[in-house]
Amino acid sequence: MSEPRVTDRFADYGRPRRVDGGLRARSARGAIGRSWWSRRFLEVLESFALGTRLTRGRSYARAGQVLTLDVAPGRVSAVVQGSRPQPYQVSIALRPFPDALWSRIEKELAGQAFFSARLLAGDLPDELEELFAAAGAPLFPAGVDELTQRCNCPDFAVPCKHLAATFYLLAEAFDADPFELLHWRGRSRAELLDELRARRVTATGAVASPEPVDPPSMPDGDRSTVAPVGAARALVGLSTTPLPEAADRFWLPPVPLPDRPPRLATGPDLLLRQLGAPAPAIGGPGMLERLRRAYRAFGPDDR
Repeated sequence: MSEPRVTDRFADYGRPRRVDGGLRARSARGAIGRSWWSRRFLEVLESFALGTRLTRGRSYARAGQVLTLDVAPGRVSAVVQGSRPQPYQVSIALRPFPDALWSRIEKELAGQAFFSARLLAGDLPDELEELFAAAGAPLFPAGVDELTQRCNCPDFAVPCKHLAATFYLLAEAFDADPFELLHWRGRSRAELLDELRARRVTATGAVASPEPVDPPSMPDGDRSTVAPVGAARALVGLSTTPLPEAADRFWLPPVPLPDRPPRLATGPDLLLRQLGAPAPAIGGPGMLERLRRAYRAFGPDDR
């Protein structure tokens, strides 16, 4: 009798055990990943010929089989419920960038106002991948050998369903908080933003006031006035407004004001994007997404 295939042996374990309160993928069908960084992450994994294996875990991700997901520098850890009573322990390791390399990256980011503004606003622009690559620090793994994938399930396939489900939930964690991608590479949101703020302050610090300059001397025959200096020169020759007229218009705006004051065009979930995902113990990325939907539902309606 021929030896049963590996997939046949593990099919005997049956359907996964039902989980209440697990991390469930937001996408009910179709592709997973909304932002450029999550889609790019999954594209990179599929380029390693992992596409068909990844799809094995999509149903697990959508069924909420991932119980916890934690991102730390160089390591992603998850607990995934399979068909056995004991959940499986999953880890995905990716070497973080050394401090010297991060220092070079932070210098480049702080030196360009575009990147500093977007990052401080809680966003990762598309051009960030190119900047990291130019600094010698590819944001995404260049090969499958850079990923150390481990799961204590009996399946020999890599990635197994539990690893694949973790990859999908990790991609959605990048949707919820793009800084988790940088955290995986070695810098937390707080560390990176604090460093950027410090470098920006250093680069744009206040310039010391110049020494006072004595006014130019006037001819001996006219010492009743002093020649204007500095900004005062711009006022020379301007017509003056009679005091009564100026008093009557003191509280009036110089130009007509709009009926409605202008507002900054930001989404109602901007604060959530800046705070990042809560800890897994209180819901993790899934809780963040539920809060985001609530913010959008109860936010101001400008229509």
